[in-house]
Amino acid sequence: MRVRESETTEQTKPSGGWGIAAGIILVILGLVAFARPFYATIATTLAFGWLFIIAGIGQFIYTFGSRSAGQVIWKIVLGILYLLAGIFLVGSPIAGALSVTLVLGITIFLQGVIQVFMAFQIRPARAWGGVLVSGLLGIILGIFIWSNFPFNAAWILGLFVGVSLLVNGIWIISLSSASR
Repeated sequence: MRVRESETTEQTKPSGGWGIAAGIILVILGLVAFARPFYATIATTLAFGWLFIIAGIGQFIYTFGSRSAGQVIWKIVLGILYLLAGIFLVGSPIAGALSVTLVLGITIFLQGVIQVFMAFQIRPARAWGGVLVSGLLGIILGIFIWSNFPFNAAWILGLFVGVSLLVNGIWIISLSSASR
């Protein structure tokens, strides 16, 4: 089945005015996070904490609603882990920011290593260079996070959130403006 260009355009374009408004809000939030990365780091840590608490509660609801689907003990353990992680992040956001920053640095580094290996596996493909560059940047960024840890923990998450919000806001505005 062939997809016409008009169908894909309709699927990918945000709704004009609402898309522009959402993009502007994201750009503003990104600039605020850029200007105050410590506060954005704390807000991000608290958001993760509340997500873990909600996930823990959801896990307990699932556990007691589906006793026949597997061993109940492992579902309870998972719910407790979610709750403990959430309570730790919400109760101690600065220490939580340290933990999240360390995990982020390890994840970005390992993602970079995997992308470098993938790049050489797909080497004849046209996009292999982009995958290689992305992997090398991930390795460098992971090492940067590690080498400045724990001193960067107060601002690095907020900076990443700011960049993400800013870039997402810009592309949403661009896509929404193009659809008008």
